[in-house]
Amino acid sequence: MKAINVEWTPSLHGSVNIPGSKNSSLALLAATCLADEPVTLHGIPDIADLRVIYEIAQELGLHVLHEGSGTVVMDPRSIMNASLDPVKSSSFRAAYYFVGSLLAKFGKVTVGYPGGDDFVSRPMDQHVKALQMMGATFTFHQDSYTVEAKELRGTSIYFDMITSGATINIMLAAVRAKGTTVLLNAARDPEVTDTANLLNQLGARITGAGTDMIRIEGVSSLRGGEYTVIPDRLIAGAFLMAAGVTGGSVTVQHVIPEHLSSCLAKLREIGLELDVQDNAITAHSNGILRAVRVRTAMYPGFATDLQQPLTALLTQARGKSIIGERIYPNRFNHAHQLVRMGANIKIRSGVASIQGGIPLRGTLVHASDVRAGICLILAGLRAEGTTTIAGVQHIDRGYEDVVGSFRALGANIRMFDSEEKLSKEAKLKQSN
Repeated sequence: MKAINVEWTPSLHGSVNIPGSKNSSLALLAATCLADEPVTLHGIPDIADLRVIYEIAQELGLHVLHEGSGTVVMDPRSIMNASLDPVKSSSFRAAYYFVGSLLAKFGKVTVGYPGGDDFVSRPMDQHVKALQMMGATFTFHQDSYTVEAKELRGTSIYFDMITSGATINIMLAAVRAKGTTVLLNAARDPEVTDTANLLNQLGARITGAGTDMIRIEGVSSLRGGEYTVIPDRLIAGAFLMAAGVTGGSVTVQHVIPEHLSSCLAKLREIGLELDVQDNAITAHSNGILRAVRVRTAMYPGFATDLQQPLTALLTQARGKSIIGERIYPNRFNHAHQLVRMGANIKIRSGVASIQGGIPLRGTLVHASDVRAGICLILAGLRAEGTTTIAGVQHIDRGYEDVVGSFRALGANIRMFDSEEKLSKEAKLKQSN
C-alpha cells in the first residue's frame, strides 16, 4: 500500500495548472452514451474514479480511445447492454449517471448501489422519485438495482432538496424522453451547467442550467461532437488554501474565478490577499490569519468539498473558528485525524469548533476520502516532524499527481510504499 510522508515546509511558492473537473468528467463521460456518434472530450483528468468508468464503459460495449493529454474519444455506437458490474459501479458514487444516460435507449439499466465517499448515507430518494414520475419502475436487489421504462415521459419535477447528482441524472434521462421535463429547485452547480452545455452541443434542447429551474425538451437523437471540461474548482480552492497554511504565494492557472466566488470571499476574510485575473488566481499570505465562521451550502454557497482543507487552514488562525456542515453533518473524519496531530477541535451536531494557533505535530494519520487526504497534507506542511498519511487510494480518486503538484510549489513531500518500508524496518531489527 502506498503512503505519503509530509515534512514541515516554511512556505510555498509557484503555480499549479488546475486539471479538468472530476465531478464534471464523471457526468460528461456517462452523457456520451446518449449520443449516436463519437464524442471527443478534452481536459479529462487521469484519476482512479474515471479509470473505473472506462472499464465499465468497455464492458457495456462503449468504445474508449485515449489520445493523450486528457483527450478521450467515446464511441457509443457499439453499446450492447445496460447492465453494469455491481462491484465496479459501487466503487464510486456517480455510477448512477449511467441510469439517466442509458434508460431511454435501452429501457432497462442495472447498476450497483452508490459507493465512493460515504458521509453516513447519501440518499437516492430524489433520483427514484423523479424517474418514477417519468414512468420508470425500480427493482431493488441485494447488491444492485434495476430501473425499467418502456417510455420516459417528460413532466414537472420538484426536488425536495437541492441535489447536484439528481439534477444531472434526471437531466440526462430527460434529454431523450418524450415531451418536456421541467426541473424545479434544481442544483445550480457549474458541473450541472457543464453537462447541459455538452448535451446542447450534441443537439439537446436544455435551457435554464445554472438556475433553479431547468427545462428540457426531449429529442429523438443526438449527434457527436467535441467538448472541453471545466477546470476543477475544488482542487483550485485547496491549493489557494495551501498558501494560507504555509505562508507564501501560490497561483492556480486555468481556472474560472466565478466558480470560486464564495471560497475567495472567505479566504479574504481569513486574511489572504488575492489577485484575480481572467483565468488565474494568486493567493498571498504573510502567515497572519483570522478566525472565521463558515457554513457549507449548495452552490453558490461555500462548498462542502472545501470544508476539509479549510479546517486545516483554520488550525493556523489564532482564535476560535466555527464550521457548520449543513450538507453532510457527519463529514468530520478529517477533524479526528487533525486532533491526533494536536489540533484543538470539538465536534457537535454537525458543527466544528476550532481553537487555532496551536502547534501541530507529525504522526500517522489516515485519509478517509479525497478531500480529507488534502486536508491532512496541508496540516502536515505545518506540523513539526513527519506526518505519514495512509489511505492514499482515496486521494488518487480525485488528484492526478498530488505529490508532484505540491513538490512543484516547494513542499517537502514524497510518496512511498508502506509495505516495503515496514519490510525494511523488520529486516533491520532482525539484523540488530
